[in-house]
Amino acid sequence: MKIIVVGATGTMGGPVADALAARGHDVVRASRHANEQVDLEDVASIRALYQRVGPVDGVVSCAGHGRFGALTELGDDDFALTLRSKMMGQVNLVRCGVDRVRDGGVFVLTAGIYGAHPEPRTPALAMANGALESFARAAALELPRGLRIVTISPPWLHESAAAANRTGDISAADNARFFADAVDGDQTGAIIYPAS
Repeated sequence: MKIIVVGATGTMGGPVADALAARGHDVVRASRHANEQVDLEDVASIRALYQRVGPVDGVVSCAGHGRFGALTELGDDDFALTLRSKMMGQVNLVRCGVDRVRDGGVFVLTAGIYGAHPEPRTPALAMANGALESFARAAALELPRGLRIVTISPPWLHESAAAANRTGDISAADNARFFADAVDGDQTGAIIYPAS
């Protein structure tokens, strides 16, 4: 299957793209820094990506930014960025991709553990992650032509955690297996919480 991986140059997305390629999929690696460039904060950029790549069998998103900070510290711009990038960027991948993904294809989004298990300094991220999980459940009820949608809500990856001086819960390679399984599986509307 031909699969777009958005965020394919990142800590999470690179291993996801590699895992899908190892399973024989034709992977289109897209990001702000890849040959196939896309900016999730710009809906015109998302539409242009689909126009360039043509019909695909699936879209996997491992991209989107959000801001950490205490509720009383986060400003309007912090919430706006988190909503624009982490949430609406991925929602727009689905909205713009419905007519670009072939019958029976799949969208796999990335939320995060804070939607279900928030920590201090995560209200903006918890909001976006919870919204993405709810969006997928609702979109699954209406997607046409047998299209599926799955949301992965990973914990901290070892590789990302090390940069933030904390302990990770799963390696990027182990996490990638859950994304590949979602592409190859038959679930829709599911929220998957990877564990090592």
